[in-house]
Amino acid sequence: MITEMERMKQLVDLLNDAGRAYYQEAREIMSNFEYDALYDELTELEKETGMTLSNSPTIHVGYEVVSELPKETHSTTMLSLDKTKERDVLKSWLGDQKGLLSWKLDGLTIVLTYRNGILEKAVTRGNGNVGEVITNNAKTFKNLPLTISFKGELILRGEAVIKYSDFDKINKQIQEVEAKYKNPRNLCSGSVRQLNNEITAKRNVNFMAFSLVSCQEQEKSEKIDFKNSREQQFKWLQQQGFEIVEYKVVNYENIEETIEWFSKEVERNDLPSDGLVLLYDDIVYGKSLGSTSKFPKDSIAFKWKDEKKETVLREIEWSASRTGLINPVAIFEPVELEGTTVSRASVHNLSIMEQLELGIGDIIEVYKANMIIPQIAENQTRSGKIKIPKVCPVCGENTTIKQETDVKVLYCENPNCLAKKIKSFTHFVSRNAMNIDGLSEATIEKLIAKGFIKEYADIFHLEQYKDEMTNIEGFGEKSFKNLIQSIETAKQVSLPKFIYSLGIPNIGLANAKLICKAFDNDIDKVLEATEEELVEIEGIGTIIATTITEFLQKDENKLIIQDLLKEVNLETEDIVKGYSKLKDMIFVITGTLEQFSNRNELKEIIEQQGGKVTGSVTKKTTYLINNDKTSGSSKNKKAKELGIEIISEEDLIRMIG
Repeated sequence: MITEMERMKQLVDLLNDAGRAYYQEAREIMSNFEYDALYDELTELEKETGMTLSNSPTIHVGYEVVSELPKETHSTTMLSLDKTKERDVLKSWLGDQKGLLSWKLDGLTIVLTYRNGILEKAVTRGNGNVGEVITNNAKTFKNLPLTISFKGELILRGEAVIKYSDFDKINKQIQEVEAKYKNPRNLCSGSVRQLNNEITAKRNVNFMAFSLVSCQEQEKSEKIDFKNSREQQFKWLQQQGFEIVEYKVVNYENIEETIEWFSKEVERNDLPSDGLVLLYDDIVYGKSLGSTSKFPKDSIAFKWKDEKKETVLREIEWSASRTGLINPVAIFEPVELEGTTVSRASVHNLSIMEQLELGIGDIIEVYKANMIIPQIAENQTRSGKIKIPKVCPVCGENTTIKQETDVKVLYCENPNCLAKKIKSFTHFVSRNAMNIDGLSEATIEKLIAKGFIKEYADIFHLEQYKDEMTNIEGFGEKSFKNLIQSIETAKQVSLPKFIYSLGIPNIGLANAKLICKAFDNDIDKVLEATEEELVEIEGIGTIIATTITEFLQKDENKLIIQDLLKEVNLETEDIVKGYSKLKDMIFVITGTLEQFSNRNELKEIIEQQGGKVTGSVTKKTTYLINNDKTSGSSKNKKAKELGIEIISEEDLIRMIG
């Protein structure tokens, strides 16, 4: 049996590793629930023994400064907040005082200094004693006033945050699943603590003020009376142009119902929050209480007491991704949590799965971290019967266990694993290819992980998985119905789009059209084309010809195409042979269209008639298509300078009859 001191050392190491991973490396090696439980255990041991280790996280706050930004020592140490999960404790702490209850925002704490009405300096909290100077980055914060009417010295604190809505937009632009940001807090930290403020500007960072530190007037006439009230300080900061954290005035009588109001607003709140903060409104009273070595006594944090439910673990789903990483996902009997039904939760990695000693049939406790993300809090029975798969659930090839820093993870060794080809499926269903709506990259990844699709043709048989698919989170009956309708429509496809959908390297839709046109839109002729025949096509060089023939000659690709041709009907395009009316003509399209639904449709008509469409007006351009011939647009001006005729859609329609 280990001693109390040995256990304290274990806890300090575990918590410091978790904090370093979360704050500096944007990784999570344990759940919030587990971190809080270990932290509370360490705190109790320190109270019982009267000892605190020098590197204990209970006496160190924030991240260590690791970037190349300039450093600055804070004039006074920035302390963290004591916390509780009990509403009664919060009520008792407030007593007969008036308080301000606000969101505890989950971002990066920043200290701002204004002098003569101008933002002079912005410094991060850092480790509480030393922060990083990020003034240039702060000047790009979306809502931060660079100048204010107050001309004295103003120092205030607030939280730099990225809204959930902006976080989602940024993540949607990232193709690689494993490269996506884990949460808004990590994205915000990385956006603010770097050397290029252009990146900060693009991330839509917001600043929410939560504390006025000091306010020194230049002249007596500028003297401001805050009436000994934190709320009056908040209102004054608003008058200066700052956005402040949302708060409610509370007292002993209404604090519980106000906490309840905040708990219901969590889902609505677009700003990431991990709890609430209660602050005494009486400035003098709060300051008179002083502080401990780590916590001020004029404020306290309230962390949500997670609603936990017992349930039964039914399955571990092994989810393979395009990087080869295979993550365990817990599937359990559905339970109601925070107003929604949940039945699955990510276990993140093998290390966490082994710590929980999971086994099928175990009684587990689940909760929503910060009332949003389903997590496993505890395993009551700890049978530890889960076997780590020796083969990939997608391709059946061998897996391997790797140690990445301090985390154990599972990988598929097969470089040709289907899960690594998510991008090819995404291309196959894209608008210019098969044009199947409802199959986002994330959905495709889930369908591959479940084994519903192994090759392109499987997409046309998804109707057999209705029950399973309508239970996928965020994919209900309506989504499934729309998807099946879109798949049915996609069965009618032109040969160029079919060829383009195969994802042949270097073959875009324009090249696919050239090739199909040269072989009279005959699928058999295209599939049997030789390099010599392909090179004869204007616009198709030796490299492209070699790429096409090599692709079409591979047995696995032949099988893919054969299976697909059983599912689709190739539409016959009416291509004009010989001399068409638009042969060798080059067109540029600009402005609003009236006769065609979009530019792609008009482009297809022109190409069918032997013409070509480019993006910019040059000496080689034959016609500029613009319904507004008198427009002052740059393309109109360029066409007029070069003597190129500007025609309307109706002019073009008359030309091709």
